[in-house]
Amino acid sequence: MSKCLVTGGAGFLGSHLVDKLINQGHEVVVIDNLSLGKRKFVNDKAEFYQKDITEYEEIKPLFYGADVVFHVAADPRLQASLENPTQSHKVNVTGTLNVLQASVEKDVDKVVFSSSGAIYGDQDELPISEDDQDDPNAPYPTHKLAGEKYMRLYSKLYDIDTVCLRYFNIYGPRKTTKGGHPMVIPAFLEQKQQGEPLIIVGDGEQTRDYVHVYDVVRANIKAWKSEFGSGDIFNIGSGIQVSVNEIAEIIGGETTHVPQRPGEVRFSEADISKAKEKLNWEPKVEFEDGMDQLMSYWGVSQDQENKSEDWKSDLQLEAEGIKHNSTLKI
Repeated sequence: MSKCLVTGGAGFLGSHLVDKLINQGHEVVVIDNLSLGKRKFVNDKAEFYQKDITEYEEIKPLFYGADVVFHVAADPRLQASLENPTQSHKVNVTGTLNVLQASVEKDVDKVVFSSSGAIYGDQDELPISEDDQDDPNAPYPTHKLAGEKYMRLYSKLYDIDTVCLRYFNIYGPRKTTKGGHPMVIPAFLEQKQQGEPLIIVGDGEQTRDYVHVYDVVRANIKAWKSEFGSGDIFNIGSGIQVSVNEIAEIIGGETTHVPQRPGEVRFSEADISKAKEKLNWEPKVEFEDGMDQLMSYWGVSQDQENKSEDWKSDLQLEAEGIKHNSTLKI
């Protein structure tokens, strides 16, 4: 059994990671300021601290005895980083530096850093590999790139193992529409749940690479257990493009279109061959299966009117303090 510290452990990805680590028998400490996360998402067996990673002296003692730190905490809101880049920098760069420094001070063996595929910006050729030139087009991915640089620097200077995982578009239970321009899947599901038309930006032919949160959890654990530790970078995605129109068709219902937003990436697809080869990781959840589970989680179906009246979505169950038990296995 190991002692694992998860920053952002009350959030979407972090809470699922905490659940898996506890299921594997590890001791887990969670740090989250609950600005975006939810206390009800935190596993009851985890040791929870409502602290802010920007407050170094507050968080440093919590790193004592940790074998690994999964640094998931961030402010990932792209629009917020454009409107207030100083605050975004404080959370995403200063906060990351604090996590690294505390890890060094308390002799943590390894830090697994949650980075972003948004670092690549627009690329002329797909799929996108780790060797492609980074070209972030907003403060948030720029801050993530700075975090990666710090990971590599600390590995060189202080002999601490670090690994960087560049996530593409993560979807799954507990993902909400809170903050900035929400990801299209929870936005569509919320619109469907409320009986509203699905709002498609532009022509709907734009694509993203969607990877299920359960697969991302597995990638984090693979990275921790791997031999890599010099700030090595791995793409974590599905390697498959899915268009907005395809998602709308899966969810079903009426649609409406609004103008395309400037500056957004048109097409995205990850080259995940490095993670397959080096981490022995690849996604297991098929997109259609993940969407079936997620629609059940939200309590929606393609035929919304024929839905059973006595259904109770996992969103409601979690609000009542009942933990979500999925049929999908990590």
